[in-house]
Amino acid sequence: MIEEYMESVREIVEKVKREGDKAIIELTERFDGIRLEKFRVEEEEVEEAYGSVDEELINALEVARDNIERFHYLTMPELDMRIDFGDVVIGKKYTAIEKVGLYIPGGRASYPSTVLMSAVPARLAGVETIVACTPPDERGKVKPVTLVAMDMCGVDEIYKVGGAQAIAGMAYGTETIKKVDKITGPGNIYVTIAKLLVQDVVAIDLPAGPSEVLVIADGSADANLVALECLAQLEHDPMARAVVITTSVSLAERVKEIVLGENKNARLEVRVVESIKKAIELSNKIAPEHLVILTEDNWGVFEKVKHAGSVFLGEYSPVSAGDYASGTNHILPTSGFARMYSGLSVETFMKSITYQEIKREGLERLKDAIIKLARAEGLEWHARSVEERLK
Repeated sequence: MIEEYMESVREIVEKVKREGDKAIIELTERFDGIRLEKFRVEEEEVEEAYGSVDEELINALEVARDNIERFHYLTMPELDMRIDFGDVVIGKKYTAIEKVGLYIPGGRASYPSTVLMSAVPARLAGVETIVACTPPDERGKVKPVTLVAMDMCGVDEIYKVGGAQAIAGMAYGTETIKKVDKITGPGNIYVTIAKLLVQDVVAIDLPAGPSEVLVIADGSADANLVALECLAQLEHDPMARAVVITTSVSLAERVKEIVLGENKNARLEVRVVESIKKAIELSNKIAPEHLVILTEDNWGVFEKVKHAGSVFLGEYSPVSAGDYASGTNHILPTSGFARMYSGLSVETFMKSITYQEIKREGLERLKDAIIKLARAEGLEWHARSVEERLK
């Protein structure tokens, strides 16, 4: 599917690379129907946004932000892991990426939750400059609730730019948008391809395409709950996908009836298998973005899960909890990329540096191994750099 979009996205990316702001303005008019001569959000717009957002919604954002911050803080890596062997000290030190770009979807709806999921871990990591791009609405504005979320989480620069042109702008820089070191955030197929195309100049978090959910269910599961998880995921996007793998024929039929009754165009796949073991094998092969487990032994099933973006166990753990307020992150690998990528975290915005301090006796202990290996590889000066020190 990516191949059919690749060339058109490449043209967008190259145009922004060549023409900067001029291309951003033209492409925004072409794709969003809005002519914006200036696309950086000014402070006055942020202040106005607070007056347009209900106080209860602001409170909900604060609850979600606090839970996300708590989870991500508690799961941060140790910033300086030093191991002292006496004659050799080795370690690993984490430092923040200096400037990151957050892509916040906004074409079909407003996603303030994605702001929280991106900006909170970035701030915890110690990122110096956080840039955010999000598409303008039909009035050429950013949705007020999205602006409030950005301000609440300490985003430094906000741009009314969406799609592949936003990714290219952050990757290469324009007269207005500063070049960043890493781009994170989900988006449509154009955004995903653009992220893949700019990896020669900027790091990315993960390929995050259309949303997907996989439900493993046995005969004990409530078909209504299974259907709810499917319908909730399918409302994200026409390309969103729901898969149900179950050992129950009756549950399979009931889920199809409910889901297709509500959404006749649903991308729904229901498989009946002979055992939960087989269901787990299929799930690991698919490596879903969201995995819901509704069985008689949820934790037993979870122990055998190898590949998934995020897992939800039991009837009171809907995916929407992770999407918004439980504290885990909803920016996750899709399309099978959970086989090799993790979801977004504080570590996404950090990099590690290894270090060592070796005493003379430590180098004496290691010298034979170093010298022999160096000469075996034909690197004489590597060997002599050790020998000369110890003379």
